[in-house]
Amino acid sequence: MFIGHCAVGLAAKRIAPKVSLGTLVLSVQLLDLIWPILLILGIEHVRIDPGNTAFTPLDFYDYPISHSLLTVLAWGALFGAAYFMIRHYARGAWVLAAGVLSHWVLDAISHRPDMPLAPGVSAYVGLGLWNSVAATMIVEGLLFAFGVAVYVRTTSAVDRTGRLAFWTFAGFLFVFWLLNIFGPPPPDANALGWTGLALWLFVPWGYWIDRHRTVRTDRPVESLMWKHFTK
Repeated sequence: MFIGHCAVGLAAKRIAPKVSLGTLVLSVQLLDLIWPILLILGIEHVRIDPGNTAFTPLDFYDYPISHSLLTVLAWGALFGAAYFMIRHYARGAWVLAAGVLSHWVLDAISHRPDMPLAPGVSAYVGLGLWNSVAATMIVEGLLFAFGVAVYVRTTSAVDRTGRLAFWTFAGFLFVFWLLNIFGPPPPDANALGWTGLALWLFVPWGYWIDRHRTVRTDRPVESLMWKHFTK
């Protein structure tokens, strides 16, 4: 669920407006940013298996470090704690930790039962949304539209770059998503790993966008729950 993860990062700007979009994108995509590195190093593994699900030709049979629930909880805690140590923004730290965890939750909805609970544990979950291309595109497309709408309502461009950078970012994400759906499968796992490193480009792009946009002053006040939770 590629643009679905990005949708969470875009929408999270409303909850934690002081956090840059680049950092939000980094949090929600962290697992898929770590995974290609582990794949290239031969620490984790994937098979190219057309027909594995209707939506993807990939068989994710070994990725306990990047994608098991236990390690994801650790990644999220470390990410949130590191952010808090640097920025001292409690709400942002909690939102970023939740953003890391959201990736596992969305993957568990999308994947067949191949999402590990912990390294070395033979227990896997997955609701199998990817068994239907149409259902996947509808769900993920609606999530992305929601995330874009929330981000646009939460921020406004301070200059022409702020508009062009964001809408180019959104358009590029959408095209990249379509290419992943309808393009040919990768030739091998190593090529997939190197291609996956391209996801890192969206992180500095997010920082660039936020430098040319500002949080709207007419946005609704955050909920009392969040205010109480992050005191």
